[in-house]
Amino acid sequence: SLRANPDFDLGPPINAKAPDIGTPPDQTGAPRTLTSLMGEKGLVLFFFRSAAWCPFCQGQMMDLNTGVAGMERRGYRLAGISYDKPEVLKTFIDQRKIAYTLLSDPQSQIIDRYKLRDPQYPPGNFAYGVPRPIIFILDRNGTIKAKLYEDTYTKRPPATLVIETLDKVAAAK
Repeated sequence: SLRANPDFDLGPPINAKAPDIGTPPDQTGAPRTLTSLMGEKGLVLFFFRSAAWCPFCQGQMMDLNTGVAGMERRGYRLAGISYDKPEVLKTFIDQRKIAYTLLSDPQSQIIDRYKLRDPQYPPGNFAYGVPRPIIFILDRNGTIKAKLYEDTYTKRPPATLVIETLDKVAAAK
């Protein structure tokens, strides 16, 4: 059951240019651009709900951490985006020895640019502004080559599927 991608479409379409992220701060507070995050071949960019309170996200982020070396060998870097503040992201990275960059989008501007905001949380709810979880594979030019997501936030595509997908993208060239 490695299958990801349910019967609905989420986020910008495959083969579209990924929306620009601007210069959100990473876990250290340093501003980052899409270009600064790229590996030699591209970027695996994932959106998650929260490193602080979402156990499914925490599990996914630890699982993805096991795939970082494999992704880097294939020329890709890994980065995640959530509405968490930089300090929250830094705490999680330090506690879990996370080997990739996390970006802070507290106003959900990037989340909205990618049309990922989860509509089930009203203003005033602690989860207002969280994205629906998804993984994008971008090439060096910022074109979306693949998207991996499930029909519920409680399931996440595993690192093994991300790496398989990178190999499929390479083979399709």
